[in-house]
Amino acid sequence: CSCLDHYCAGIFFFLPNICRQGVSQCFGISTWIHGTIDKHHHSPTSMFHCQDYTFTVYKHSCCWFLGPFYHLVRLFHPEYVRPLLMSKSVGQSLLISNGEEWSRRRRLLTPAFHFDILKNYVAKFNSSANTMHDKWCRLVAEGQTTLEMFDHITLMTLDSLLKCAFSYNSNCQESTSEYVSAIVKLSDLIIDRRQNILHHWDWFYWKTEQGKQFKQALSIVHRFTREVVQKRRALINQQRETEAQSNRTKTPQRKKDFVDIILLSEDEDGQGLSDEEIQAEANTFMFAGHDTTASAICWTLYNLARHSHYQEKCRQEVMDVTQEQDGHEIEWEDLSNLPFTTMCIRESLRLHSPVQAVTRRYTQDMALPEGRTVPQGAICLVSIYGTHHNPAVWTDPHEFNPLRFDPTNAQSRASHAFIPFSSGPRNCIGQKFALAELRVVVALTLLRFRLTPGTNPELGSSSGGVRRLPQLVLRAEGGLWLQLEPLNPPNVKEPLDE
Repeated sequence: CSCLDHYCAGIFFFLPNICRQGVSQCFGISTWIHGTIDKHHHSPTSMFHCQDYTFTVYKHSCCWFLGPFYHLVRLFHPEYVRPLLMSKSVGQSLLISNGEEWSRRRRLLTPAFHFDILKNYVAKFNSSANTMHDKWCRLVAEGQTTLEMFDHITLMTLDSLLKCAFSYNSNCQESTSEYVSAIVKLSDLIIDRRQNILHHWDWFYWKTEQGKQFKQALSIVHRFTREVVQKRRALINQQRETEAQSNRTKTPQRKKDFVDIILLSEDEDGQGLSDEEIQAEANTFMFAGHDTTASAICWTLYNLARHSHYQEKCRQEVMDVTQEQDGHEIEWEDLSNLPFTTMCIRESLRLHSPVQAVTRRYTQDMALPEGRTVPQGAICLVSIYGTHHNPAVWTDPHEFNPLRFDPTNAQSRASHAFIPFSSGPRNCIGQKFALAELRVVVALTLLRFRLTPGTNPELGSSSGGVRRLPQLVLRAEGGLWLQLEPLNPPNVKEPLDE
């Protein structure tokens, strides 16, 4: 949606609603060019203004047309979003496979995100956050009190994901890692490719310098995961043979990581995932997981920096939970004792959702409220941003108000008004993982630092404030700068990764 907005300003046709006969018949309806050049500028800010205007006027849905060739159904109201996200009749969609293949993989991946497995990851979240905070303390001591959050927190989430997925300590927060550099390079190249319409054709893109760099970075990522998976499978097979030959019961082993779990998972026919499938899922876990979680953490800290009274209330809550714990670390049992901090995280996910939209293409006609229909094969864009900022759904939708997520207010909220991780059978499988890491990192950060809004030192003071930048995930134009004040941090202990 955003790339079309960026490239094709001035040639969209807007219809006020999805027609009752279905999208495929909409070409026969009288259309008009609606706010083309003046409403579709090339800046990210104007794109958000355009979206705000669209769902303010049309309330629940609209059709976007690119001439006679491309049409998109855009939805931004819970009553319209629910039947589409809850449906199992999905054809193509971004980042996920189709039909039976997807269903089988989902079943085999689910054990990797069980609560018993997530508990083991909390120590790794603490460890990575501690490394980042130690680095922040050194920088502040050197006089660098204002830091750009995305640079630091993205490395931290990559560090923790590598520990959780592969039991691999990359030390990427302190030194250069070839694998991590390749992941970051791929993210940058994807954004660059989206902004050049000629690069959307593979036959052209692979001949460009950017295309060659993409292939090189991709080969590094594939080689790393391939070696990890092959070595881990060999180790598991060796352990099984040893146990069978010695006829002994299983000896205590190290705690399993993501790759271990999916290597051991089998379907009802006793078949597991192939090495190639495991590599693909591990890459997706790393690639999709680090950026989205980093974005969520950054925007949560930003919103708390702007609202000092909420920040202080969260800090007091964390202090109450950790006051009897040596080393001031967050444990699994603590996460359920941080209700107000969790409310602030959820409100930040509403206000600044890392993922702005999800797309679907359906294998059958889909019925919507008021007799409307999305015909088979039509591309649907479920706007998470639109749903979260729709004034017909949320009061004062652009205001940060964590009390919206007080449990007493939950009953009055539509079931699909809050969908930062999508919803239904194809929701984000890693959402519990992400929420656990969010709570750990935010809690530890507030325990050790007081946060206030900062400005880019190269630009000086700016009255424009922070402007949202929709890329692969929601970022900030020019970076997200916060000023840090250490709160007499204790000597941080590195938790043991068992």
